[in-house]
Amino acid sequence: MNVQVIEVQSDSADLRRMIAKLDEDLLTRYRPEDIHGLDFDDPNVHRITLMVAYADDEPVGCGAIRPLGGETTELKRFFVEASVRRQGIAGRMLEALERKARETGFAVIRLETGTEQPEAIRFYEKNGYAAIAKYGEYADSEHSLCYEKSL
Repeated sequence: MNVQVIEVQSDSADLRRMIAKLDEDLLTRYRPEDIHGLDFDDPNVHRITLMVAYADDEPVGCGAIRPLGGETTELKRFFVEASVRRQGIAGRMLEALERKARETGFAVIRLETGTEQPEAIRFYEKNGYAAIAKYGEYADSEHSLCYEKSL
């Protein structure tokens, strides 16, 4: 399988399709109000780095990083389709996003995942992310778990 991770713009049809699939997955696990997405109508959307993973030229995943302030960025909307999981695609996409974060001058990457995503928790911990206190918009979320990694 030929895998590529490509930076895209917010109007990418492939990105929008992957985010729709992510939202479908999350809605099987959480209430709509418990999902923390990205606002593509935000005037600062240009500050967010967006990527799509392709397997044999078909979109199979997505992810983003957005500045949080100072030397910290946040991993957002990270998703790989169930049919291609456990084939290294998530790892390649995470590497690409972390590399972009370092190249952009970030020293720390944070993320929020949920209590109902044990596979995501294992993946992040396996890739060097450590649990931290809930922050920002997740501080009062009963389903949120937050992680951080030094780049």
